[in-house]
Amino acid sequence: MSSNISQRLDLRQSQNLVMTPQLQQAIKLLQLNNQELTEFVESELAENPLLEKQERESDTGSDDAPESTEPSDSMDDNFAHDYEPENSGSDMQDFDAGSSMADVGAGGSRSFDTLDTAFENSMSRPETFREHLLEQLFVTFNDGRDRMIGALLIERLDEAGYLRESPADLAEKLGCSVERLEKLLHEMKQFDPTGVFAKDLEECLALQLDEQGKLDEPTKKLLANLNMLADHDFNALAKKCDVNTTYLQDMIADIKSLNPKPAANFDHIVVQTAVPDVLMKKLPKNLGGGWKVELNTDTLPKVLINQEYYTQVAGTAKRKEDKEYITTKLNSANWLVKALDQRAQTILKVAAEIVEQQDAFFNYGIEFLRPLTLKDIADVIDMHESTVSRVTNNKYIGTPRGIFELKYFFSTALISEDGIAHSSESIKARIKNMIDEENPKSILSDDKIVEILQGEGIDIARRTVAKYREAMHIPSSIQRRKQKKSQV
Repeated sequence: MSSNISQRLDLRQSQNLVMTPQLQQAIKLLQLNNQELTEFVESELAENPLLEKQERESDTGSDDAPESTEPSDSMDDNFAHDYEPENSGSDMQDFDAGSSMADVGAGGSRSFDTLDTAFENSMSRPETFREHLLEQLFVTFNDGRDRMIGALLIERLDEAGYLRESPADLAEKLGCSVERLEKLLHEMKQFDPTGVFAKDLEECLALQLDEQGKLDEPTKKLLANLNMLADHDFNALAKKCDVNTTYLQDMIADIKSLNPKPAANFDHIVVQTAVPDVLMKKLPKNLGGGWKVELNTDTLPKVLINQEYYTQVAGTAKRKEDKEYITTKLNSANWLVKALDQRAQTILKVAAEIVEQQDAFFNYGIEFLRPLTLKDIADVIDMHESTVSRVTNNKYIGTPRGIFELKYFFSTALISEDGIAHSSESIKARIKNMIDEENPKSILSDDKIVEILQGEGIDIARRTVAKYREAMHIPSSIQRRKQKKSQV
């Protein structure tokens, strides 16, 4: 019996992705927003003596310059004078944000643009007020436009959790109807904590009392006269509410048990308006029109390598370990500067393409939000979908219509017979409009809705119509027929 076991030397060529620590760190940097990035850079500055912070021009200006008393995270004033809705037809040449950055990490992949495996590096932390509300937003609403409007409302809350701006002003900013915004706002006032989205203290307390079943007519009158309560004018207040003083004291006790600031249980810092990582504004006609997209340099940390200090220290280092330490810190500093550049250019490239794809929304309003996927952006800018996903998550863009997270601009689409893409949200809106306008004597079945949509060139299945209808919490045709008969 002979053995076929033998040794031999083969030369084989293969490709694989090496996740070096530096590549992992670069991916982590891409996921951070500007505020989180600032914290990371501060820690690097503390550990690396060769790094120094580059002061912004605003930091080195004259001490006599007047300081603004307005919060820096409000973008309305910055964009008001630049915004002129029109069809810009921009060729987007200003948005060429390519980078010539070299290796991100020696010994591994040169870039994370084509990385398919996500590297997650998250740590446990308390849920913020904004995250708490956004989670409820995505559970309550399925329509992409509704979510975008809801996100704007969340960003407009003050530190108490109140929404001070009028629905009319917000609707005009977004280009949607006041009725639609008020309907969404009505549902969002049911969010936890109760009282959030109220326009003032009176409504905040009313929402909480209504939830407890204690909002009767005397209590409503009491809430309308809180100034008298503050003045301790109890006899006049009891007369105003048409109750005796004993009943009044019970109502006052109920009010004292309420929370006048729904956001009080959350860190007050995180309930402020989101600070945009990217800004966009209208270009003047003499520059070709269109939109300009740029990083928010006011919140973007900048670092430099102190070459003079490196030369000085390297020249005096005698021991081998000292020389290795200086070399290691220099390599680390060089990597960080390059990685920050790569991150900035990647965010710019993604944001600029989103702006170009959603030009109609910025010009005409929420109803013109077009269907868009991560792959659509990734294919145009030659990046992987996972990279686009990291860029759009937890990154905000300041626009003439408000501040939005980049991920809100994505939605699915259906293709009609003529090749035109229709957003699933726009189809939902069409279905809702048909049902809202249906004749009570001729209720539209799902099959009839399919027939109407197909007549408009939209090829859609009956089960899809049923799915969209249920997602909007619209009853079936049988249930609607019963409801409308009972209303007659």
